[in-house]
Amino acid sequence: MVIRIAAVGDVHLDQDVVGRFRPALEQLPDSADVLLLAGDLTRHGTESEARCVATEFGGLGVPVVAVLGNHDYHCDQVPAVIRILEDAGILVLEGTNVVLDCTGVRLGIAGAKGFGGGFAGRCASEFGEPEMKDFVRTTSAISEQLGVALREMDCDVRVALTHYAPVPDTLVGEPPEIYPFLGSYLLGQAIDSAPTELAVHGHAHAGSERGTTPGGVRVRNVAHPVIKQAYSVFHLHEPYATATGGKVSAISGSGSS
Repeated sequence: MVIRIAAVGDVHLDQDVVGRFRPALEQLPDSADVLLLAGDLTRHGTESEARCVATEFGGLGVPVVAVLGNHDYHCDQVPAVIRILEDAGILVLEGTNVVLDCTGVRLGIAGAKGFGGGFAGRCASEFGEPEMKDFVRTTSAISEQLGVALREMDCDVRVALTHYAPVPDTLVGEPPEIYPFLGSYLLGQAIDSAPTELAVHGHAHAGSERGTTPGGVRVRNVAHPVIKQAYSVFHLHEPYATATGGKVSAISGSGSS
């Protein structure tokens, strides 16, 4: 059995972009079992932009699961943005999960926006000023929620969905000085705390597509400026990762323009 996962992030929709992705999206039922949206769905997080996302990504014939990104938070209209997306059938995760039936295989998806902080050896720590402590505590809390959401699922295969990066591999191409604002190793630790098969994220427009967590989970940066297509499709092949851990299956990728 093969599970086909389509994914894209950082589409930054507004009225002038509506319709750009739709022709390729109409083909989704023939090429994918689910579509994951890895945040930054809007430019500024307004209700009107959220309606554009609902128009573009609603009613596709496959389940659509999303996390929000930093752009989607900008105008402080997050509850309204989520309501509009979910009214269009787009499920928004934040430290939560969903289990989908993909032709008899239980696909578990755990999602969280994530946050910054940096990576092993070059990361912020919960020390010093209250502002710095709050910054790191935010990442720590979100990462813990993601880990719990992954571990508690009763499913055959797990996928992690974030906006911020869980590893530095997929940031290569970005200025190293901004790595701490693009992701955190704590997200990688959360992903490694469960037998996760695939992790997808966005946010790093100038980054690289492929990476791996310290525990061996394959990571894919699906930011639209990186994949340069409407979505990429990843094929998860049996046997999937088991409760005992270890990466035993293969991932192949394809895409649609």
